[in-house]
Amino acid sequence: MMDYVERVLAQLKAKNPGEPEFHQAATEILNGLRPVVAKHPEYEKAALLERFVEPERVVMFRVPWVDDAGKVHVNKGYRVQFNSAIGPYKGGLRFHPTVTLSVIKFLGLEQILKNSLTGLPIGGGKGGSDFDPKGKSDNEIMRFCQSFMTELCRHIGQDTDVPAGDIGVGGREVGFLFGQYKRIRNEHVGVLTGRGLSYGGSLVRTEATGYGLVYMVEEALACRGDSLAGKTVVVSGSGNVAIYATEKAQQLGAKVVALYDSNGYIYDKNGIQLDVVKQIKEVERARIKVYAERVKGAEYHEGCSGIWSIPCDIALPCATQNEIDAEAARLLVKNGVKYVGEGANMPSTLEAIEVFRKAGVVFLPAKAANAGGVATSALEMAQSSGRMFWTFEEVDAKLKQIMINIYHNMDDAAKEYGVEGDYVAGANIAGFKKVADAMMAQGIV
Repeated sequence: MMDYVERVLAQLKAKNPGEPEFHQAATEILNGLRPVVAKHPEYEKAALLERFVEPERVVMFRVPWVDDAGKVHVNKGYRVQFNSAIGPYKGGLRFHPTVTLSVIKFLGLEQILKNSLTGLPIGGGKGGSDFDPKGKSDNEIMRFCQSFMTELCRHIGQDTDVPAGDIGVGGREVGFLFGQYKRIRNEHVGVLTGRGLSYGGSLVRTEATGYGLVYMVEEALACRGDSLAGKTVVVSGSGNVAIYATEKAQQLGAKVVALYDSNGYIYDKNGIQLDVVKQIKEVERARIKVYAERVKGAEYHEGCSGIWSIPCDIALPCATQNEIDAEAARLLVKNGVKYVGEGANMPSTLEAIEVFRKAGVVFLPAKAANAGGVATSALEMAQSSGRMFWTFEEVDAKLKQIMINIYHNMDDAAKEYGVEGDYVAGANIAGFKKVADAMMAQGIV
C-alpha cells in the first residue's frame, strides 16, 4: 500500500504528464519531507501536500513581436503563481529556448521553499518565455519585452506578484519590462526587482546569488573548523552567479581554477584571472575560449562535462539544471571534493545527490545555497516600499546574515527530524514547515 507521499507523487505524475523537470523536483522535495509528514497526520487530512504541489494559478499566453527585418514571431509566455501563503509571489523570469511549462513549474515549486528559507515574507512563483535573446538586437529585445509585459502586467503587482530576472533576463531586459509596466499601469512601484540603480534598484543585486552561495559554503566550513583559504574550487558557468561566486571565493582566499560556458571550459592551474573573464563576458559578450588565448598557461577544452574531472576541494555548479549526473559526481568524489554548493537551480541529478550523500560530501542544495538572489530581491522590495536606498555594505551585511541563518535553519531542521547532515532534507523541511503552518492557518484555500 502506498504511503501519503507516494500517493501524492503518483497523482502528480498522472495529472501532469510529459513534465519531467517538475516530476524530478517534486520527487526530491516530497521524499525529503517524509519525516515532517510522518509527525503531522493532520497534513494528510487537509490534503496539504496535494495543495502544496498544485500551483494556485498558471498563466500562459502568446507573445507576438516583430524583428528588425519586419518578420513576425510568436513565442510562449508563462507565469506560474505557485504559493502565496507567506507573502506575494516572488520569482524570476527566464528567457531561454529550453523554457517549458514543466521547467517553470519545477522552478516555481523550488522557489516556494527557497523564499521561505530566507525568513522574508515572500511566496513562490516563476515565469518566462521560450524566447532566445542571443543574437537579437536591443530593439528586438525591447519589442519582445514590451509585448511580454503587455500581457503579464495584468497579473502582477507590488503586493501580488513581484518578478525578477533569471537566465536571459538581465538589467537591460528588466528595464524594458519595467518601462512597459509603468507605461500601461501609470505607477512607479517596486513591481520588478533587479532594476537599475537610477530607477529604484538595489546595490549587491548583481553579486547577490554568487556572493550568497560562497557565504553559505564559508559558514559550512567554519562550523567544521575550516575556511576557504587555500581551497581549490571548480565553478561551472560564466554568467553572473559564476563570476561573483568566483569573486567572493577569491576574496576569501580560495583558488578558483575552472569556469565554463555552453561551448566548453577553461582550466587555469594558477587561478582564474577574473578581470579577464569579466572583460570577455560582461563587456565583449564573447565565448569563454577567448580566455585561453589571452592568459598564458590556461587551457580550453571543448564540451562542458570534463570540468568535473578537475581535482578540487569545493565544486560550485552555477550553470543550469542537471549539469552534474551520477558519473560526474563519482569523478568529483574520486578527485577529492568535500563540499558541493549549488549556485544554479537543481544542477545535480537525484542520482548525483545520492553519490555525494554516500561519500559524506557536504552538499548544500540550490534552494538554500542560491537563495541570495531572491533574498536581495526582497531587500530591494523593502527599500522600494520605504523609499529608501541602502549602501553596498548595508545590503551585503544583511545578505551574509540571511545566508548564515539559512544554513543554521536547515542544519537545525535536519537534526530535529533525525537526518543530521542531510541538508537536502533539512532545507526542504525548514522551508516547508513555515509554509505548511501558514497554509493550515488559512484554511482550505
